[in-house]
Amino acid sequence: MSRAARLKSMSGVYHIMWRGANRQEIFHDDEDCNRFLDILAKYKTESELEIYACCLMGNHVHLLIREGNETISNTMKRIGVSYASYYNWKYDTTGHLFQGRFRSENVEDSRYLLTVTRYIHQNPVKAGIADMPNAWRWSSCCEYYGEYRDGRRLLDANLIFEKISPDQTFALEKFKEYNEKINNDECLEEKRTRLPDEEARVEIKKLLGPGDITRVKVLPKAQRKEVLQKVKNIKGISQRQTARILGVSPNLIYRA
Repeated sequence: MSRAARLKSMSGVYHIMWRGANRQEIFHDDEDCNRFLDILAKYKTESELEIYACCLMGNHVHLLIREGNETISNTMKRIGVSYASYYNWKYDTTGHLFQGRFRSENVEDSRYLLTVTRYIHQNPVKAGIADMPNAWRWSSCCEYYGEYRDGRRLLDANLIFEKISPDQTFALEKFKEYNEKINNDECLEEKRTRLPDEEARVEIKKLLGPGDITRVKVLPKAQRKEVLQKVKNIKGISQRQTARILGVSPNLIYRA
């Protein structure tokens, strides 16, 4: 069966999420993250992209971009092929790195543009690996706040600030307030059914077999990592749920 055509955004703006195949890690260290951002910077210039937000997590990446002089599918294909070639060379692997084609949603109005920006920046916070959005190095939040950590200058931040106020100082102040506000934003990735904790606990027990699942946290490091990697692949269970049920840090789940 042929795949459905991607719905064209009238604004040209898309929220994109790309996962590693089988939820595998695609960024193992700083070099990997830097290489992906270098590739993104290259195609930003070549394809005339506008980038409004980005966040690199261990096994996926979020982007908020406006397509340029070619379709977003063509641009993302070139970015993906380039990064996968680097990854396979570095780690001496073969096969698909990403989980099929990227997922996307159209961003057609100013209000949702701001919502998606906040959602992307708060990904590390909600995953339990950062206390504040700007505490995560591999997020565009730092550049929004003027905390430049490299020389790329990937962002086209003015569009976001202009949605708030023509006074950039005031716009930055209000943006920070909005960007750090506790919320229940649901954008793209979170629009799926989650199992309640009781059912999630049953599914985890089925996977792990007999025994007290709370003892996972005292397993030797290597064995615990292997167990957590299996649990992360259970559909309908979030990493935060897993941490809560097993009594471990969300950071352990994320890094497994």
